[in-house]
Amino acid sequence: MTAMRDISAAVIQLRAGPDIGRCIAAAVSRCREAVDAGAEIIVLPENYWGITSTETKATIAVDLDNAANSPLLGPFLALSRLAPRAWILLGGLPERPSASDGAADAGLLYNSLVTVHRGQVVARYRKIHRFDADLPSGVVLRESATTAAGQRPVVLQTPAAAIGLSICYDLRFPSLYGALVEAGAEVIVAPSAFTLETGVDHWQVLVRARALDTQCYVLAPGLCGQHNEQRHSFGHSMIVDPWGTVIAHAPRGQAVLYARLSREYLDQIRRELPILRHQVLSQGPAADRIDLRGLT
Repeated sequence: MTAMRDISAAVIQLRAGPDIGRCIAAAVSRCREAVDAGAEIIVLPENYWGITSTETKATIAVDLDNAANSPLLGPFLALSRLAPRAWILLGGLPERPSASDGAADAGLLYNSLVTVHRGQVVARYRKIHRFDADLPSGVVLRESATTAAGQRPVVLQTPAAAIGLSICYDLRFPSLYGALVEAGAEVIVAPSAFTLETGVDHWQVLVRARALDTQCYVLAPGLCGQHNEQRHSFGHSMIVDPWGTVIAHAPRGQAVLYARLSREYLDQIRRELPILRHQVLSQGPAADRIDLRGLT
């Protein structure tokens, strides 16, 4: 298993809209800023690439076998070649299923968190929980109408830390995070595009709760601001430590947050309040462990 070392992490808060080129340029610029600041784990929010129509999303969906030619991925692969110590986690993008996948027959895409390192796609997590909701404002959201559900929790075993992967609505399902920590997660990422309505009451509570459940550092970047007439994201990106303390916070506007993640502090919390050893009930499905420790 991985033994986390002290590392610098960054989460990036963005405002997305229908202009994909503009969104990607802003995301790459902020990633470069984080790289220049020495961040080794850099996490972009869900939908960092833009908020567009279903038709446009289907057109630009990524084929991971041809990632370098994707406008959603190519610029980050190029940046990661110049930043060999950085693990860049692209918080949620539309992934095209293979022709043999039943999702393709149904005309669905996946919402995938893609990790790039040294110019390569090294891992993928497909969002398991899809956001279907009737909001008090009258807005109806049906992610399941266009998006297939992922099946497997994923933990990346990197030389920096064991990183558990999740996306946005996943935050409401503690059993997923139990599976991640049972598989050795020390840092958990939760890139999001939380709606304004749900974010006001639920966002900070959920992010801090997942840190407390797992005694992990939680990196939670979000989209912010008005995207179109119906969509407004809450923002308030956070980094939370294993005690549940918010150690970095961006209330509004585009920003990069930084924090130093301490191995000693993680060990201290888990030693003094050993809830992970006291766990009795099953945590849920076992997570897939992707061993990337050879990619130094």
